Amino acid sequence: MTQHNIHVYYKNVSSEMIGPEHGISRAQFEQLARQTSPLIAELNRQRDSGQTAYRDLPYNTHYPEQVKTMAAQIRNDCENFVVLGIGGSALGNIALQSALNPALYNWDDGQRSGPRLFVFDNVDPHQFGSFLDWVGDRLDKTVFNVISKSGRTAETAAQMLVIFEMIRQKLGPDGLKKQVIATTDATSGTLRKIADAAALRTLEVPDGVGGRFSVLSPVGLLSAAVCGIDIDALLAGARAMDQRCKTEAFFENPAALNAAINWHLYNRGKHISVMMPYSHSLKDMADWYRQLWAESLGKSHDLQGGEVFVGPTPVNALGTTDQHSQVQLYRQGPNNKLFTFLQVKTFNRDVVIGPAPETAPELGYLAGQPMSRLLNAEKTATEYALLSDKRPCLTVLFDTIDAAAAGQFIYLYEVTTSLAGLLFNINAYDQPAVELGKDATFALMDKPGSEALAEKIRPVERMDEAFLI
Repeated sequence: MTQHNIHVYYKNVSSEMIGPEHGISRAQFEQLARQTSPLIAELNRQRDSGQTAYRDLPYNTHYPEQVKTMAAQIRNDCENFVVLGIGGSALGNIALQSALNPALYNWDDGQRSGPRLFVFDNVDPHQFGSFLDWVGDRLDKTVFNVISKSGRTAETAAQMLVIFEMIRQKLGPDGLKKQVIATTDATSGTLRKIADAAALRTLEVPDGVGGRFSVLSPVGLLSAAVCGIDIDALLAGARAMDQRCKTEAFFENPAALNAAINWHLYNRGKHISVMMPYSHSLKDMADWYRQLWAESLGKSHDLQGGEVFVGPTPVNALGTTDQHSQVQLYRQGPNNKLFTFLQVKTFNRDVVIGPAPETAPELGYLAGQPMSRLLNAEKTATEYALLSDKRPCLTVLFDTIDAAAAGQFIYLYEVTTSLAGLLFNINAYDQPAVELGKDATFALMDKPGSEALAEKIRPVERMDEAFLI
């Protein structure tokens, strides 16, 4: 097998494995190659003309050097690093931390290689208030990274205003300079104005890179570097995957195969895309993927303006947990899903199962076995069960979980998303349907100029007691 950190295994979507009704035949694969190869070339042309700026992030040398310099400053006198952001400003940070640092990183000093990391991507007052109670006496040892390109995202702005006031009250007006970093637009926007006026340290959200594609920029790199993750290896992994994803040889391009399989099966009724890691470390990578897939590919109109209402629905699951909560549906419910397993060949550590007690000799088959063998057996068993019911399955196989593999996975799915967008003939980089909800939130919070919309919302805001039981 060619030496890579991760591999895509696609035999189990083929008609050879699950039959012609639900699987892809060799002739269909050849047709997908003819259809997709020109789109790889088109995506490469778009890249050359600057239309896919995220693809240049792995080659940018300024951002990682700037991030490493700032991370070194932070680590000198910081016990807690807090990210305030939402969506693409949060999910990548969480995914990298979960994948590349120990599960008890925050709570075990012996496992931690940097400050504790907290990422707040919600405005639940119970959650945020509990954190405020905890951090109040630790503010001088806590650095907050506010991430927003515009600074007008209501959730992040609300968190920021709370934290700013707490810092002013406890540490004085100069406390913001030491305790806050803003990652935002280089020249304009609300957060840029705030940062410049308060003389905050800043990093840049790159132009032309949407939030869900931004994890390999300062948006995701700073928290990673602060917490001891090797961002050079992360970016090297992304560069290695780029070499594979730009080839026009369809059967050698994992992003092209992945996109084409997803597109083909979507058009044959597999409208739900389930990503199921068999590794707790990769659980939050599936969360990151869910936003990337949903926001990029769920579109009402194609590039010519025609109504299409397309988009595979991403669902994240976790092996083995969700074998006991979802597989009944997956096997005997509608055959409308494509399953993508994330599997790890060699875990960074293992646990040997203890001996069976004399009173339970039937458990003896587990004794002395590595837990990794059980976990991967569970994956194979679940896949076998799904295949027996003609359910198509892909596997993304990690040789091991390290920074290079994480970079490869992120870049693979970013390019997969771009190619899927071309196959669906939609714009994979906008999110017009998100705006109405944002505007409605502004109206409900009495933002000036939103009065007319607020009146339209009132019938929804007021619950009709006749329907409340």
